[in-house]
Amino acid sequence: MRVAIGLRARIGRAALVIVGGDAKAPLFVESREIKLLPEGDWAPYHAADELPKANQHAAVDRAIATAHRLAEEAIRDAAARCKAAGHEPVGCGVLVGKGMPKWSTDEILAVHVRMHVAEGELFRNVLVAGARANKLPLATLPDKSALDSAAKELHIKPPQLDAALVALGRAAGPPWRKEQKEAAAAALVALAGAKGR
Repeated sequence: MRVAIGLRARIGRAALVIVGGDAKAPLFVESREIKLLPEGDWAPYHAADELPKANQHAAVDRAIATAHRLAEEAIRDAAARCKAAGHEPVGCGVLVGKGMPKWSTDEILAVHVRMHVAEGELFRNVLVAGARANKLPLATLPDKSALDSAAKELHIKPPQLDAALVALGRAAGPPWRKEQKEAAAAALVALAGAKGR
C-alpha cells in the first residue's frame, strides 16, 4: 500500500502519523510521538537564556544540530518501518509556520516572545529538512489553518475531512488529539499529491 507520513511539531517533539488510502477511505498505519531533542533538554533558546553569555551561541547551535539529526533519523526510521511492513512511503506532509525575520541568536535572546517564535519555527523547519533529507516528496500545510487548508487541498468539505479523521482516530486509539489529527491531515495531503506521480 502507498502511504504518507504526516508531522506536526511541538516544542522538542512532534506527532507522527502514517496513513494510506485516501481522504474518503483513509487507512491507519501508525501514530507515535518523536523526540526532536534529547531526553531532559527543552526549548533551546529558553535554555540558552539561562546560560552565561559566552555559552549561549554554542548551546543553541548544538540544540539545532541535534534537532535536525533527530528529525532526519525519525523520518528515516518511519519510512523503514513502512517498507518492512510492505508499504511504499510516497510523501511526507508537514505543518509549517509563516516564517520569521532573519534574527540573530542575540536578537532572539533579547526579546522573550522572539524565543517562542524561533523555537516554533525551528521544530517545524527541522521536520521539513528531515523529509527532504530522506528524499520524500513534501507537502506543507499552514499550522494556523491546517484542517481547513487540508480540506481545500483534498477537494472535500471540512465535515468530510472531520469524518475521515474520526475514523483514523478510532483505528489509532488514544492519544488522538489535535496534533495527531493535523499530522494525519498533512499525511492525507501528501498522499493525494503522490497520486499524480
